[in-house]
Parts: sequence; structure tokens; C-alpha cells
Amino acid sequence: MGAQMEDYTGRPLYASTNAAYDLPPQLLGSITLKPDVYTPATALHPQSELPGSRSPKGTDEAGPVGSQSCSLCGLAFTNVLDQRGHLKSDLHSYNLKQKLRDRKPVSETEFEKLVEDLDESLSGSDSDDDQDEDDDANDTTLTALLKRQARIADKNSAANDEDGDARVHRTGKTPLLWFSSPLLPQNHFFGLYRALFTDEQQKAADFAQELRKKQLDPVTIPHPAKDGTLAPVAYKGPHIFLCMIGGGHFAAMVVSLAPRQSKHNAPMNREATVLAHKTFHRYTTRRKQGGSQSANDNAKGTAHSAGSTLRRYNEQALVEDVRELLHDWKALLDTSELMFIRATGITNRRTLYGPHDNQVIRHTDPRIRGFPFNTRRPTQKELMRCFIELTRLKVREIDPASEVKPERTTPVSSTPATPKPSKPKLTEAEQNALLHTSQLQAFVRRSKLPALLSYVTNNQLSADFAFQPADSYHHTPRLLHLAASQNAAPMVLGLLARGGANPLHANAEGKTPFELAGDRATRDAFRVARAELGEARWDWEAARVPAAMSRAEADQRGRREQDEADAKEAERRRAEEERLKTEGPTVQEPRRHGGRGQVLGAAAVPKTAQERREEEARGLTPEMRLRLDRERRARAAEQRMRQLQGK
Repeated sequence: MGAQMEDYTGRPLYASTNAAYDLPPQLLGSITLKPDVYTPATALHPQSELPGSRSPKGTDEAGPVGSQSCSLCGLAFTNVLDQRGHLKSDLHSYNLKQKLRDRKPVSETEFEKLVEDLDESLSGSDSDDDQDEDDDANDTTLTALLKRQARIADKNSAANDEDGDARVHRTGKTPLLWFSSPLLPQNHFFGLYRALFTDEQQKAADFAQELRKKQLDPVTIPHPAKDGTLAPVAYKGPHIFLCMIGGGHFAAMVVSLAPRQSKHNAPMNREATVLAHKTFHRYTTRRKQGGSQSANDNAKGTAHSAGSTLRRYNEQALVEDVRELLHDWKALLDTSELMFIRATGITNRRTLYGPHDNQVIRHTDPRIRGFPFNTRRPTQKELMRCFIELTRLKVREIDPASEVKPERTTPVSSTPATPKPSKPKLTEAEQNALLHTSQLQAFVRRSKLPALLSYVTNNQLSADFAFQPADSYHHTPRLLHLAASQNAAPMVLGLLARGGANPLHANAEGKTPFELAGDRATRDAFRVARAELGEARWDWEAARVPAAMSRAEADQRGRREQDEADAKEAERRRAEEERLKTEGPTVQEPRRHGGRGQVLGAAAVPKTAQERREEEARGLTPEMRLRLDRERRARAAEQRMRQLQGK
């Protein structure tokens, strides 16, 4: 048995394309369904592939797909970036809200249905409260959804799910099925997505036997013809349909399930056969604002900008292109074994599911599935990645000690393997110190001297109060340090003369408050305090404060410096006026062949288009520049369309 085990683990059986439909007989005869099919995702420890296995050629994944997962949403991810993106998504945030309310988390498809119902309410189809819906239109998708559900809860009326989508399997089961085999090391299991089984196969309950029935012999397919069409033998076998639409992007693909045999007759050389594929992209989304143009029109009324006109035209063109493509592929779609579709939003779902003339796909079709993992922008490459993720057999180690059976009310439940250490609870004194720190710092930064002195007196605090936590305030640990670093001369003088602050305290760098002063007025405030408080009050030399200065001397020096600055400014103005009298005003303009400028009244050089654009954008923020640039492009596109229609 040891030799067989070594021979088996050396073959990349589960890493080739179409692996679920091309498993060796030795493996098929040994697998049995793991008794606990509700294994929580957190019990899965990321493992590298078995010895000798490699990722299939053409993929960019370093390890086995699904090594990361979200136990709350029941999703698996191909890499850490996808997992991090999911943690920031509306779906994950919504399920967190559901968990806090002791409610059942929803799947990705269920969340899309909730968002679809929200879009319908924004269009005025199921709500009489126009003001509330206008408020929802200005919120994010998640905020608007939570507001709407809160209103429904207040009215004690549960929203009815009228979609009748037969493809959604709301059984609370994890998306992956796990199979045990004596060919694997202890506590290792094979994983396969439940969505690959049809409804009839899932009712049979013997998934191991159904998996054996799915096996297909490799097919040798001749090279495509010059026009790209494949030989008829390629279209005779079972195949599946994959489709994504959203944000003006559309991608669809029909893939044969039978592995294509190529050179050397090795499993790693068996590749998928794409029977048909197509991608579209139209400018339909309101960038930097979110949402489609039709959704914005339904919520706020029809806009009349050039950009909105172009987006409406592109939305209709995208609908026509997609429906025409589906009609052309009708024969392939009617014979597809399964249909994996991602369509977010009411507009995209109506594009696919209609109702419309010559409708090909209907939302009640039991073959329709959602993608049971996170997906990216609709592209041909993304569809192929999803096909590989769906059909690739996974191998994971599941630690029985960490398995926790879920409760019936939640689809996924688990306990973290390594609980995070809880933060030590603060005492009442520590909490009060943090509160005093935030209040006193706010008074200093806003130069509220009377309020600060009153707060110190009422709370029986010292003017030398040390900010907490101490390790966070190395540079300015006390009020006088902060006031000096902020160049707040009145605050410095008030803290010293009226508050009794000690100028001898040094910060972590060994600097006294005086050494943090950044301008002459603040430094003079220390010298004035030395004069008013007297030499015996503090050791001013140790505090690095220079000789005392009376308030009158400080004011006089301040006025003298201000007078000098005013005189310099007046002299500059006089010199400029004299120059204008003799030379005349000049306008500095960029010229096509250089030049410093031109005297007004001379022959004006016509500005180029680039110069006019730069002049219009001068002084605008980056966001306003982008918006102006988009409007220019939209106007240009609208002008081109008018010219084409006029011909």
C-alpha cells in the first residue's frame, strides 16, 4: 500500500483542467462522501498541493484554489487578494449586520436578489414613499438596503420573494463537498463544488456514485478551421454555459466538459475546449458616482447631459448585442448541462431573463447556478479561471479537533482555531485620563484658553497634566509642550501666568517647552511670563528661557517688526507702479515657439486647443478635472453620432 500511495501522490490528478470529469479509476473506486458534509470553512487548513503536483499551465495561482475562505458567507477564494476584497464587500458587511441581529447570513445570489428588489423600489415599482426612496438613491447600496429593511420591519410586513429562482439552493449547506479516500494521508479529503451536480443528482444523495457517472473519455479534436470553427465532434459532447454581466461588461463562454487529448497522452496536457466565447463592453456606468444611467434616471428623473445621453444609448446597444448573441447560441444553450450566471442588478437580469422576444434564458431554468466563489470583472480570462476553479478537484487537510457542527439556524458556524487575545479592560481612572487628554488637546488646538482653565479647575486637574497613554505622546507630553509646538503664544502665556504650568518638564527627547516654540511671538511669551512671575518662581535658566521681557517691550517689538514688514511691502508696491508706468503691463502666455510674453495691444497669438484646455482646467481639483475631461469626450462622441446620423 505504501508503494501505491507514493505512486498516486506523485501524479497531478486533481490539477489538470476538467479534472472532475477525468479522474482515474483507482481514485473513483476509493472515494466515499465525508459523513459531515457541513464542515466549516475555518476548519480547512491551507495546504500546498500533494508532492509532485503543479498548477496547470496557463494559470497564475501559486497554490490550490480555495485555500482561503469566509466562514460567515460560505465562500472560498483563490488567493489572499480576493479574500481581502471580499472582506470589504457589501455582501460581507451585510452578513456581519445579520450576525449582530442573530439572523441567518445570506448567499451571494440571495444578496444580489435583495439588491435587485432594492433597484425595483428605487424605480418606484413597490414603494409609495417617494421621499424615502430618494434618500435611498443617494446612499450606498448597503446603506439603502439596510434602511429599506428597517422600514419594512417597522411596518411588520416581510418582503415576498417573487423571483422564483429555482437555481438557488438555500439549504444552508457549504458550497464544497468533501470525499475521503484511503489513497490520501490521514485527515486529508478531496473537495468538489456542490454546484457541479444537477438537481436530480443532488436528490440521489450518493454523490460519490454520481461523480463516477460524470467521467468522460478524452476527445481528440482536430485543429480549428480558418474561420475559427471547430470540428462537429467537439459540439456533440456535454458542455456548460458561463456568463457574467455587470458595469457595462459582458462575457460569455460555452466550454466542453470532455477533456481534449493533446500530445504525450498525459493528464497535464488535457485542456478545455472552448466551443464559443464572446465579450462586450459599453460605457454605461456613471464613474466616480456609481450605478447605471437607467437606475439614476429611475431614482432622480431623466438627466440631459451629453454623458447621460451616451450612456443611455450604450445601455440599449448592450442589451441588443447580448440578446442577439444568446439567440445565435440558442442551440448550445438549450443543450448545456449547467448554466453558471452572474448578473447583478435589475437591468442586467432583465437583459438576460427578459421578458423579451426570442427569449433564450428563463430565470426558472433549474440548470442555472450562481458562482459559489468570488469573481472579478467579466472577461474571457476570468471565465476560464472560474471554469478551472469549478472543475478542479481540491485536496485539504481537515483537523477533526477543530470541526464544529453548525447550528440549524445558520449555514456556517465555527470557532476560531486561535482566538485573538482580548484587550485588557481599562480601569475607571484610565478611562477618565483618556477623556481628559482628548478634551484638553482640543482646547489647546482651538486656542480656547478660558475654557481650558475652567475645565482644569472644575475637574481638579493640574496644568502639568500628562497626556495618556504616555507612550503615544513622546514629543508633546503636556499642555505647555503642545501649546509651544502649536505656536500658540496666548496659550503659552496663559498656562504659565494663570494656570501655573511648570516650564521645566522635558519631553522624551529632553527638550523643554521653550525649545519647541517655532516663532518669535511664542518665544517672547515665555520671556514675558518670566518677567511677570519673577525669577524665584522657576529656574528659568534650566528651562532654557532667555532674559525676562516686559509685556510692553514685547508689544513694541511686535509693532516694530510689523511696521518694517509694512514698509517693505509699500516699497515693493511703489517699485511695481513705477515699472508699469515705464514698461506697461505684460501678460505671460505660453507660445508655440517660446517667448517670455507679449505687450498688450500687440498682435495676439491664437491659442492652441491644448492651451485652451489647460486654461479651462486651471484651478480645478483633480476630481473636477476628470469630470470635465469626461464631459468633453461625451460631447465629442455625441457630435460624431449626430454627424453619422446626418449622412
